[in-house]
Amino acid sequence: MSKSLRNGVFSESTPTESMTKESMPNSSPASATPQNGFVTAIDVGTNSFHAVIASVNAKGVFTIFSRDKENVRLGESTSDMKYISPDAMQRGVAAMKRFAQMSAQAQAPVRAIGTSAMREALNRDEFVRKVQDETGISIEVVSGNEEARLIYLGVLQALPILDTKTLVIDIGGGSTETIVGLRGEMLYGHSAKLGAIRLTQRFFSEERLSTKAIKDCRDFIRGEWALVFRSIQVCGFDKAVASSGTAQTLASIALAQKNRLFDDDEGESLNGVTLSQSEILSAIEAVLQAKTSKKRMEIPGMDAKRADIIVGGALILEQAITRLGVRELTISDYALREGILLDYYQKQFDIERYHHLSRLRYESVKNLCDTCQIDKRHAEHVRNLAVQIFDELKTHGLHSFSETDRELLEAASLLHDVGYHISSDQHHKHSYYIIRNSPLLGFTNDEEELIANIARYHRKSHPKPKHENFQRVPSAKRALVCLFAGILRIAEGLDRRRQSIIQHITIQKTPQGLVFELECKDCEDLPDIEIWSAERRISLLAEQLGKVITFRMKK
Repeated sequence: MSKSLRNGVFSESTPTESMTKESMPNSSPASATPQNGFVTAIDVGTNSFHAVIASVNAKGVFTIFSRDKENVRLGESTSDMKYISPDAMQRGVAAMKRFAQMSAQAQAPVRAIGTSAMREALNRDEFVRKVQDETGISIEVVSGNEEARLIYLGVLQALPILDTKTLVIDIGGGSTETIVGLRGEMLYGHSAKLGAIRLTQRFFSEERLSTKAIKDCRDFIRGEWALVFRSIQVCGFDKAVASSGTAQTLASIALAQKNRLFDDDEGESLNGVTLSQSEILSAIEAVLQAKTSKKRMEIPGMDAKRADIIVGGALILEQAITRLGVRELTISDYALREGILLDYYQKQFDIERYHHLSRLRYESVKNLCDTCQIDKRHAEHVRNLAVQIFDELKTHGLHSFSETDRELLEAASLLHDVGYHISSDQHHKHSYYIIRNSPLLGFTNDEEELIANIARYHRKSHPKPKHENFQRVPSAKRALVCLFAGILRIAEGLDRRRQSIIQHITIQKTPQGLVFELECKDCEDLPDIEIWSAERRISLLAEQLGKVITFRMKK
């Protein structure tokens, strides 16, 4: 299947060439930037892990070459997903090893996104570390809102709904995302702790299905979703789409009831299949009438691997379509993993072409700046000075951080003063709290933690291992926080009077260290206050680089 990028979404296109997995060249695991157009997207889900390898050619044609899926059950535990069990970790690492081999053969950089089970697991860092050590793949954990956004992007690639106000329902193992979107923008997004595995553990742990358990589960879903139903009804929608394995299984059962058996092994696709409310409810009723997993496996159209958890997922969909008055439901084959691909290419395009924060990320940061009523002129000037220092240091080989990392510095620079919204006293600490607890679409949880820490250390004490917020930074990323906070301190100092006096910075390497040469705008006098302020703030960056830092005006 091929699609081309047009105005932020993929439209269908005829592939100009094809490639089989066998013809892909061998390679070591993924680098940061695709060398041949291939990218691997991995959805590290609560129930299943999904991987897809795709490419984009010079004309913007998007082609999926390979898919794979492992039924890992990462969220299967007795503690409401608070811990990933050793067995689940072992299954997860094994699946990621196989995906890493696929990616290496395709010479494809990998972007792996962790969802509900990883958001909640107290021992998620252990699993992330195991995967990193054994496969080289770094898993990014995203918020529920960010997961919803990526799902919507994925569905846009599968169905012609760009100009239609669409409700998307994605039922996972640990959470269910509901989105209302129009023209590529998410008008409403919510992630609820309602999932097929989660509800199975809570209500259906007994082998035999009981009427009481079904009633209790329905009541629980209605209670958890009461405000969500109201919000979606206020927002409104013209079309409803479901993009999960639960919905696909129920659609397969509904088709079988119409004597139309779906055969995935023969390459058939449910994508675009539309079913009436009554047809979906009939399939759900068939599931509820089968009182054991063994009986449910016998239902025509049932996915045998899903028979033990389908009841919880079916009840979620039942409540969604009945409470929201969904008359027809369309199935999407694409979801989170395809959204990851689109998001990757959009970010690469913005980073490589425009060399600044991608549009979505910038809008998220700007909205938080607006909410906190910061001094925008000062924030943007500090951002400009900070990235100049970043670029100059990289030119001299003093760091090797990427363009994606550069975006984190930009975001932290723009947001470093949001803490003033709470109080001027200790505002750097308030900045950390606000950033960490605000939805920044386009950023992962880990990226938000890095941005918050960089902003936290733009003044006062240096990062210390005893600081609780710094402890949350992965050890591999602590050098980034220290270096970027050091850069931000100097950039802040160079705009001490908030008059944008210092306009340009170049850095010269000397035997004694680094000389920051400053150019100013309409300077009749030496900007001694800015230089004095910056000199007071050099220690963190000097420590990180092992260099003496001085300042002088450029002649």
